[in-house]
Amino acid sequence: MMHPVLEKLLHEAPVILDGAWGTQLQTRGLEPGLSPDSWNLTHPEIVEEVARAYVEAGSRVILTNTFGATRLGQERYGFADRVAEINRAGAAISKRAAQGKSLVFASMGPTGKLLLSGETTEAEMAAAFQEQATALAEGGADGIVIETMSDPVEARLAVQAAKATRLPVVGCMVFDSGKNQDRTMMGTTPEQAAEILAAAGADVVGANCGQGIAGFVPLCKRLKAACGLPIWIKANAGKPEIVDGRIVYRTTPEEFASYGPLLVQAGASFLGGCCGTGPEFIRALKTAVRGR
Repeated sequence: MMHPVLEKLLHEAPVILDGAWGTQLQTRGLEPGLSPDSWNLTHPEIVEEVARAYVEAGSRVILTNTFGATRLGQERYGFADRVAEINRAGAAISKRAAQGKSLVFASMGPTGKLLLSGETTEAEMAAAFQEQATALAEGGADGIVIETMSDPVEARLAVQAAKATRLPVVGCMVFDSGKNQDRTMMGTTPEQAAEILAAAGADVVGANCGQGIAGFVPLCKRLKAACGLPIWIKANAGKPEIVDGRIVYRTTPEEFASYGPLLVQAGASFLGGCCGTGPEFIRALKTAVRGR
């Protein structure tokens, strides 16, 4: 049984998502090395500006500025004890910006701690994700997106924690390794990822970040062939390059959007952008897939 929230959204597919958050906040003054998530408390008006720009660009689903907002992820910034507050605020800010025109799927990214090297335990990780997911639901999120996951165990723990909220859950991994860039850093293939995410209870599976949009067409086909669930795709605006100490993404909105129809053919039901993309990418993507 498909979650009713998803059923309603997919009545008109593909569903246009939002673009990047981190790079958008950086253009608005976020310094490298600071906690982007803490801006939900210190600069809520700037965070809301990012969200609102995506709503105006035509995103039917926008995310939240909570990608790194687990207790484990915020330890190094000194915000570990404020994670519930950060997540509740993140969901509430995006809901306010959405004004009922878009749904809000809250973002949960990796903790930044490796299980393999013993930096944390599965129990600690599960508890951190549970705390985050609960606060996001309390903040009013309509769904939860687990994104940019490399470790299948971490992805499973995050999906399970999100599922406990009864909200629809999207599970995404990042394929940026191997000679064809079709594996996660831990060696997980799209087929294995689809199986693991679906078994953990994800309602939608997908891929985000890691590479430019051209590489997502074969990834999308493989994810679609591996499971019967809707597919979520958020690609980067190409590979980041360092120019004069600044990170630059070369792909233009038009070039990015030209892959939209190919991704829909490959089986994508949800389409948006990741690092380096902004509202102009979302507008172009919406135009490119309109009427499909």
